Amino acid sequence: MKKIGLDLGSMLFVAPAMPVLLVGADVKGKPNFLTVAWSGVACGEPLMLSIPIRHSRYTLKGVKEHNTFSVNVPSANMVKEADFCGIFSGSKVDKVKTCNFSISYGKVASAPFIEQCPVNLSCSVKQMLDLGSHVLVIGAVEEIMVSENCMTDGKPDVTKIKPFLYVTTPTRQYLGMGEYLGDAFSVGKSLHNSA
Repeated sequence: MKKIGLDLGSMLFVAPAMPVLLVGADVKGKPNFLTVAWSGVACGEPLMLSIPIRHSRYTLKGVKEHNTFSVNVPSANMVKEADFCGIFSGSKVDKVKTCNFSISYGKVASAPFIEQCPVNLSCSVKQMLDLGSHVLVIGAVEEIMVSENCMTDGKPDVTKIKPFLYVTTPTRQYLGMGEYLGDAFSVGKSLHNSA
């Protein structure tokens, strides 16, 4: 298969589809949220997340002030609110009011949860790395809350949570979850048997 080289500025991530998250922090005494798509699990034990945030983002002020943040997983019916939180600054608009978010707090007092989001995590900052255009915030997960109606047999059910993806190129769109492709840690075993 022929490969095509890309200019580094044309695509910042090799896999162009990433989950959309709303990162929250109290800034100047008010909850504020930022939309991010670049994120990931940084460590499994203890559970830690990595969230890159541009230096200019208003939410970063609250993360630095309190050394805490929340990660809220919006469902597909919240695509307008998630997009809004990414294109407008909390320094100019009240995102909670505009999006009609209901706010609560868990174990971490300065990490606001969006009640409408089916999954909420509170995190304490473990490290911040200045990498250039972004600060990579590494947070230890202190608490995970999931809406009761998004559980099946006592476990979070992605088909009920309905997270969505941001697709960078070539479309710059939000897409819902895709089709079933196979069972993880199982579907590949057939290749071993045929070798």
